Amino acid sequence: MNNQPTTAKQRIELLDIYRGFAIFGIFVVNIVIMHSTYLNQDAFASQWTSVIDQITKRFLQLFFYTKFFPIFSLLFGLGISMQVLKLMDKDQFSISFLIRRLLILFVFGWLHIVLLWSGDVLNIYAILGFFTLIFLKASNKLILICSAILLAFPFYDSILESLFGFLNFKPELVLSNYTGESVNIIITQGNYFQGMKLRLLEYFSNIPILFGFLGPIAFSMFLLGLYLGKNKIYETLETYIMTIKRPIIYLTITTNIYRVLFLFVLTKLDLFKIELYRSLLIKLMMLCDTMMGIFYLWLLGWLWYNKTWQSLLRPLKYVGQMALTNYIMHSVVGLILFTSIGFKLYETLSPFQTFLIAILVFIFQIVISRTWLSYFKFGPLEWLWRCLSYRKFLSIKR
Repeated sequence: MNNQPTTAKQRIELLDIYRGFAIFGIFVVNIVIMHSTYLNQDAFASQWTSVIDQITKRFLQLFFYTKFFPIFSLLFGLGISMQVLKLMDKDQFSISFLIRRLLILFVFGWLHIVLLWSGDVLNIYAILGFFTLIFLKASNKLILICSAILLAFPFYDSILESLFGFLNFKPELVLSNYTGESVNIIITQGNYFQGMKLRLLEYFSNIPILFGFLGPIAFSMFLLGLYLGKNKIYETLETYIMTIKRPIIYLTITTNIYRVLFLFVLTKLDLFKIELYRSLLIKLMMLCDTMMGIFYLWLLGWLWYNKTWQSLLRPLKYVGQMALTNYIMHSVVGLILFTSIGFKLYETLSPFQTFLIAILVFIFQIVISRTWLSYFKFGPLEWLWRCLSYRKFLSIKR
């Protein structure tokens, strides 16, 4: 069977706006990590005590951290289901084609880690994507139940700890010979190959976070996106958004009360020092953050269908149409800004300055994406992914 690529026409504009919005939020979070790695992040961040920097840190905690990764993951799962439905409609469905696309994405992810930045999520998306394929023919009920369980289960850390013990893998020791100062020296003064080695070590040291924290969120949202796609919610988005207005608002108000209490009260209690209660409180915070991300999607949709804000939201679609390219571009920007091959600004900027840079870079991405798409049908990496997936050279020019 010869698969033929689906056309780029008749895209759903709001979905591209969602993707563009997610790309912005992810960069706002990622640039903080690019600027100061987990190894030294808390110590570095504590030195910024000005009012504007304190406000910036709280603003990011309340409105960005752990809000946009669920959005990006949900849209990825939705994209898988939409592609499957299109292939089925054309009688071209092939599980080998989907596996090939995920394998290519996995390679993209590893190249991203080695060449640009250790904080890649493409490879874990590819891995979890294989498991998502198992649910393509599952019932709606099973998909939703599994999504809820994956998101709510609080003891992934304990399971991973036991697994790592069995495998004699100790990720906490991967960077044991490094300090915040030595990492700073490698990033700002070392050569590119030293940076590659550090990126690989950082990735392996972050495996507990990737598979114990981000992985379950991603898989849960993949399944939710799969459910929405299988039921073709994207064809009746306006009706759906208006229908869920009241429960979304009530849930958002409730979860935000907890989020504020967590940030300003609960972490200071003696109860938070007890590991079991701390894990449960953090898990509940993560659930509330995920709810906030879903609220963002609802709010953007509500604004879009109320027409008044369409002209303001529409530029996001250009970034969203080139989501993969723009995601990788963030790491190129980070490499140039912070490392020895560029401006060596690693751990030199304040929280407000990094936030401002993220905004300026995103504005640049809107401009460059719109310009590119006026001449070409796809972003460069999107085009490459399609060519490799379909195993043929596809036209990119408009």
